[in-house]
Amino acid sequence: MFVIAGVSGHTGAVVANALLDQGQKVRVIVRSTEKGEAFRKRGAEVAVADLGDVAALTKALTGATAAYLLSPPNFAAADFLADRAALVAKMGEAVTKADLKRLVFLSSVAAQHPAGTGPIVSVHRAEQTFSKLVPSVTFIRAAYFLENWGSMVPVAKGQGVLPHFGPVDVKFPQVSTRDIGLAAVKALLEPADGVRIVELAGQQDWSVQDIAAALGSLLGKPVHAVSAPVEGAKAGLMQAGVPEPMATLYAEMYQGMGKGLVSFERPATITRGTTALTDALKPLLG
Repeated sequence: MFVIAGVSGHTGAVVANALLDQGQKVRVIVRSTEKGEAFRKRGAEVAVADLGDVAALTKALTGATAAYLLSPPNFAAADFLADRAALVAKMGEAVTKADLKRLVFLSSVAAQHPAGTGPIVSVHRAEQTFSKLVPSVTFIRAAYFLENWGSMVPVAKGQGVLPHFGPVDVKFPQVSTRDIGLAAVKALLEPADGVRIVELAGQQDWSVQDIAAALGSLLGKPVHAVSAPVEGAKAGLMQAGVPEPMATLYAEMYQGMGKGLVSFERPATITRGTTALTDALKPLLG
């Protein structure tokens, strides 16, 4: 029995559906019965649990061969890192009580660093926690999600520009959530011997100019990548409606990208996905 969290989002849904396609037994974790209905119709068990509810999560994980877990962002938290640390502590308690032996956890590029990477610090701490609790654990250190560009699609459509804090001509690792989900499936079916780190990127590295060109091709109109100073990231994000605590963290992440800190620990051994750039971006257009 494979227990899968995050099925209401992108990566968890890919994991659950891929396992069901292979005839595996699956139990999905959802916050309400309705959110699990599509998976129930496909033959999955449905466990209603909040990831921060130790008792409910313990019950959901009990009897699992392996589980796929993640720490979904809480943008409304006054202290994001403290909030995520508290959630991971509760998840760790449930993992221990359920006696889970195999875990695949969605981490991030640059999770090897304890500081200086903004919100990524939260998964660094999660790795530290789960590596001590589960005998077989795989951390999927995923590159920048291609789906994150979805928030910029209205700007690209309306103004023909794709803004970015930092250089727009530098190629950097990005990956689709489909490729993340498929990497997690592989890790679930092929247990790690101890702690395993999978550093995951897309087919190739892409620049913001590459993303703009691909969006332009899909939209049938020119889209130009526009660079904004990294130093103005916090103010720019706050102007766009991002709460100040999160804006501060994301500004630190952009600065870390500029310094080369937000990068893979072992770039020579990264795993590459198979999803084409336009295939990943097309669903974002609505």
